[in-house]
Amino acid sequence: MSIHLGKPIRVAAIAAATVLSPLTTYAEEGKETWRLFVADHTKPVVRALDAKTGSELGRFDVTGYAALTASDTGRTVFAVQGDKDTVHVLSTGIALADHGEHRDIDVSEPKLLPGAITGQKPGHVVTHDDDIVVFYDRGGKADLFSESVLIDGRRDAGSIDTTAPHHGVAVPMGKNLLVSVPNMEATAKPDELPPRLGLRAVDRQGKQLGGIAPCTGLHGEAASARLVAFGCEEGVLIVRPGGIDGPKFEMLPYGKDLPSGKVSTLLGGKAMQFFLGNYGEDKLVLIDPDGPSPYRLVELETRRVDFALDPINPRNAYVITEDGKLHVLDVVSGEITRSAIVTEPYSKDGHWRDPRPRLAVAGDRIAITDPRHGLVRMVDPQSLKETSTIPVEGQPFSIVAVGGSGATH
Repeated sequence: MSIHLGKPIRVAAIAAATVLSPLTTYAEEGKETWRLFVADHTKPVVRALDAKTGSELGRFDVTGYAALTASDTGRTVFAVQGDKDTVHVLSTGIALADHGEHRDIDVSEPKLLPGAITGQKPGHVVTHDDDIVVFYDRGGKADLFSESVLIDGRRDAGSIDTTAPHHGVAVPMGKNLLVSVPNMEATAKPDELPPRLGLRAVDRQGKQLGGIAPCTGLHGEAASARLVAFGCEEGVLIVRPGGIDGPKFEMLPYGKDLPSGKVSTLLGGKAMQFFLGNYGEDKLVLIDPDGPSPYRLVELETRRVDFALDPINPRNAYVITEDGKLHVLDVVSGEITRSAIVTEPYSKDGHWRDPRPRLAVAGDRIAITDPRHGLVRMVDPQSLKETSTIPVEGQPFSIVAVGGSGATH
């Protein structure tokens, strides 16, 4: 399977090339800024770092172990602390504004915004444009926020009933939301949540549109172009925008050509319409929803630790495996084009939350946390050589990168 470069994607690529040419020239007269937000594995702290100089721009005390999610706009970062029933919101201090023929960038100090979001065991935070959805695993609801309102310091939210507490997700899609559905007929132990059996679409008031699309064990979601994908035991569920009847669901079965396994983590392409998912612990799968064969399997030498897509070089995906190697995956050819050792080995055995490297792409560098040595390693994606290291106190773990280039006035 190759990435399907049909007419819609070719048009998008031509349009992008037309826009980027003057933007790049203009940006050379302005500035480029990238920041890293890094959570510690054991201490309740999130740090903001300058990706170029390595200097610490801010140290923010939170409540507990934090998993980080950056918004689509890059204006906010969410520190999700499910064990503490809390989500802290950080302003990154970077705001990009499109002005047609060029883009502006406004840079200010990062800060921890007042008033944490609270609820019973927040799990997934999903962002799309100005929409922010926080799903509470044990709260039986999901809250819908506006990013602009959060930045203003308010916590006004609309709530969606999620049927019952479960480890699920809610994803904004236009005027609707896609919400996981728990299996209430399954037998669960008193301290366990029910499994997921599918997905439904609701409007902003919570009214269900159509029926429930089967998706056993739903886990993992991503958006690419106008599509949203979900990992299921029987395949990957693709959701397409619909008309007045709501979104349209299409299951892509794994088929007999794939070995036993399933997708439970997904990333979505930005400049090209495709998805990259895990497939077991030592494989990845490229997913082309509109291609003649939707799946292409990528086998790894050892088990995967983390993987990320490059938003600037859309053909590149990066994978770090437990032997300490960083691999560059060409998402069009489906081939690993180069590999190099960037850290010591980090075994996947042990607890799933043990400190291991995590990846983020910051402009022309790959940032890799190395918790064992208290470092963020900055690696050139072409040579795969380390260009610098950023010492970080403690055990740097979860990491996101935000930034870009633009004109300043």
